[in-house]
Amino acid sequence: MDTLGGAEFAPVMTYLNTSSCGLLPRRAVEAVHTLAEENASGRRGEGAGSFESVGAARASFARLAAVPAERVAVGSSVSVHVGLIAASLPPGAEVLFPEGEFSSVVTPFAVRGDLVLRYAPLDGLAEAVRPGTALVAFSAVQSADGRIADLDAVRAAAAAHGARTLLDASQSAGWLPLDAGAYDYTVTGAFKFLVCPRGTSFLTVTEEAQESLVPMHAGWIAAEDLWASTYGPVEQLATSARRFDEATSFLSYHGAEQSLALLEEIGVKAIHAHGTALAARFRAGLTGLGHEPVPGESAIVSVKGLTHRHPDLERAQVAVSIRAGYVRAAFHLYNSDADVDRALEVLAG
Repeated sequence: MDTLGGAEFAPVMTYLNTSSCGLLPRRAVEAVHTLAEENASGRRGEGAGSFESVGAARASFARLAAVPAERVAVGSSVSVHVGLIAASLPPGAEVLFPEGEFSSVVTPFAVRGDLVLRYAPLDGLAEAVRPGTALVAFSAVQSADGRIADLDAVRAAAAAHGARTLLDASQSAGWLPLDAGAYDYTVTGAFKFLVCPRGTSFLTVTEEAQESLVPMHAGWIAAEDLWASTYGPVEQLATSARRFDEATSFLSYHGAEQSLALLEEIGVKAIHAHGTALAARFRAGLTGLGHEPVPGESAIVSVKGLTHRHPDLERAQVAVSIRAGYVRAAFHLYNSDADVDRALEVLAG
């Protein structure tokens, strides 16, 4: 199986670490370089970047997430988006998480000190929703081991008990189809499988959930009319989810515009088929070597008992990561059968 994306990617090693950070396509690198050069020379002028590029990235993500662009806010990190949601809950509200959930999803709620935090095993998360649960916050794909949550079951359980849902799609958006409109909120760090520069993130909010979400960090870019709102309090915030925007890094978003356009060209369906097929090949190979990878159909493969082999993989220029006692390998559009076979060859040695 060959790579997708053609000459857009040029890894110089066996790169299986997209769960930590995705590779940038050439077109994104060129966009960032161009803007940096314009900023260095003064040619870019006022603003040092393009709001049109931010808008294009927003619209592109909206299409990938199957929601209108009016429901998408842009920012720089998942934890800031989650903090906005955490601040909207009343004291004493119960928030349910999977055990071992990524800290950026949990901590903004924990630091409040006046919420009830509860945890359940991932495979029992739906059953753990109960009357009085205000919010279920969870990742579509777990960071530590690549397990995919039972999305339908959790949504159904939340709806049955009147709980809202917060989905972190950072480890899934870009290879696993995303229906963001099925959740009250989604948050996505775009520097992984969306192959955007770090410093790009997206928040989606349903129209109903927008009514109770206070734009606590609103600045002039959250105004309905930006250039009429640069001094004094903003008189009219954006009527869309743009009122929840953070001030964005133009360098990051100029690159993100290009990265997301590439993913749209290739299509998540094709990327999903590609990445999961490579992951299945790797799981089969690990099993053949006598190891027991975490089962499933995820594009992320984790296996315990091999962390001591990480230095061998590094020396062989095979990039993976270590998380919670697992060796974690992630397969994306720029990987091929040769990458799988190279990693297995090193582990067999």
